[in-house]
Parts: sequence; C-alpha cells; structure tokens
Amino acid sequence: MAEQTPGAFLDLAHRLADAAGPIIKRHFRSGAAILDKADASPVTIADRDSEAAMRAIIAKEAPDHGILGEEHGADRIDAEYVWVLDPIDGTKSFVTGKPLFGTLIALTHRGTPVLGIIDQPVLNERWVGVAGQPARFNGQPIKTRACAALTEAWMYATTPQMFVGPDEAAYNRLAAAVKFPLYGADCYAYGLLASGWADLVCEASLKPYDWCALVPIVEGAGGKITDWQGKPLTLDPVGRVLAAGDPALHAQALALLQG
Repeated sequence: MAEQTPGAFLDLAHRLADAAGPIIKRHFRSGAAILDKADASPVTIADRDSEAAMRAIIAKEAPDHGILGEEHGADRIDAEYVWVLDPIDGTKSFVTGKPLFGTLIALTHRGTPVLGIIDQPVLNERWVGVAGQPARFNGQPIKTRACAALTEAWMYATTPQMFVGPDEAAYNRLAAAVKFPLYGADCYAYGLLASGWADLVCEASLKPYDWCALVPIVEGAGGKITDWQGKPLTLDPVGRVLAAGDPALHAQALALLQG
C-alpha cells in the first residue's frame, strides 16, 4: 500500500464520509444529550458514534494504517499512512442547530496531509482535496479568488476567544487591517475560501484533526495554508493556522501576524 498514490484511497475516504453522515443527520436538532469533555468542550453521541463508524471501516479496509481521532484517540500514529478524523468540527454549531459544521477526514503520508474531505451532511455539501489534483466541491473543480489587498479581504475565524495572550494581539492587528472580520463557521469557512467566497481564515488553539483535511483542499484550489510562521502544516501540533485564497494576500497577512 505504501506504493499507492493518495488518490488510491479516495474511494475509502468517501466511504468514511458516507458512513458518518447519516449518523450525524439522525442526531441533528434531535435534542441529543450534550456532555462536557475534560477541556470543557461539548461532545455528543453523534460525535462519538460517527467516529467509531469511520474507525471500524478503516480497521477493516486498511488495517496497517494509523488513526488519530478527536473522540477516540490515537492508534498506530507512527504508521506510514495515518487517517485523521474530526467527526463534527463545530460541535457548538451542531448542538445549537446551526448547519455550519463539518466532518473532517484526512489521510497523511509520513505526517504530511495528502487527502482531505470537508463533509456537511445536512446541506449535502462535500469538498475534496487530493495532493497534486484540483480540489472539488460536490464533484466540480473549484478555485480560490484573487484578492491582492488586505483592505479588500473578507476573513473568518471561529471565535475571537480562540486567541489568547500574544496570539490575541497578533490577530487584532490582522483583523483591523481586513475589510471585514467574520466569525462562527469552523471548518466550513475553509470550504468557502476554497470555493472563492472568502479570502482569509486565521485561527489559533487548533489540533491536527482540525487542519489536516483542510490542507489538500485549500492548496488544490490554488490557495495557501500554513502555520503563523509560514511553515507547512503536518501532524505536529502547531496550533495556529493561516489560510488565504491568494498567495500574495497570505504573505501580507503573515507579516502582520508576525508583527
């Protein structure tokens, strides 16, 4: 399997999304119990059951692959190929009935994201990225839009509360420079950026399962996504992410974040 290209696992990735989607839809706006995790973030049966369903498929179809999931932890993450799963990225949106969340499915090869899916099962929307191929939305190729100036940029972040200490000051510099700072879309914002509807996404306090799926999608649409130092995003827990539809805009935003 080590000789195969990332695209060889695309059908499996779609099967994972297809398995998670019905579970999530069944519990959406159902009044399912909301539990608090150790870090005080919310979790529901939809998060846990949908990830379990995906992990079961991987265990059967690719038993030599590793898995890193938000809800059920790490298994063989030293493997050459590792699946990175966030069954509901945007659980706070999910539990408040807002359909701006998504299932994130990524495949990394030696730590580098090479395949990614953002699936929004309620809206029947799916973004797909495979290294070396154009990104797609519901099967159609997509492309980011040009935006050469920060003063014209529409920027998303999940919440201003995710920026703490020096990160808050850095983010505020950038937010003051863009046309409009917007909030509350989680992974959905990166899909909008890849489809050419937004220009920047700047976030902090993230985990690898929050960003691995996004990398092939944003890059496959012509955008640029890195950490706040301009370095590639991998399985390493850097926490801070900057995505831009226009690579020139990325450079300007990066300079402001770095002060």
